[in-house]
Amino acid sequence: MPILEVHLVEGMHTPAQHAELLSAMSARYAEVLESPLDRVRAYVTLHRPELWATAGVSASARSAPYFTAMVLEGRPLERRRLLGAFTDIIVDVLGVDRRLVHGRIISVHPEDWAIGGVPVGIARRGQLGAPTVTSS
Repeated sequence: MPILEVHLVEGMHTPAQHAELLSAMSARYAEVLESPLDRVRAYVTLHRPELWATAGVSASARSAPYFTAMVLEGRPLERRRLLGAFTDIIVDVLGVDRRLVHGRIISVHPEDWAIGGVPVGIARRGQLGAPTVTSS
């Protein structure tokens, strides 16, 4: 279930940086959650500069990335480690001011999340022992 979204201002960073960010953050998410990498979903949402402001100032002045990580309730998770790791990756990859990076973790109750239309608790029971999906 691990879902990660990073909000960025369009045109401030390169497609290569977006790809590096998604790859590094996905790997770290899987590591911290002790989850197979193939379960992690990560994406960048780009916002037009005129639709973004930081401290009331247009986005053209500076980059202030924001991320959201979703995890299932009850899952052992080192929240502080995850928040710090994501911030470190964003700072390293995008070269932004650490003080401007904000993020949060959202806990989702297992009955409020589905895999293939089935609540996650039921779906996971069916996946126990099943091989993980690999891309070809």
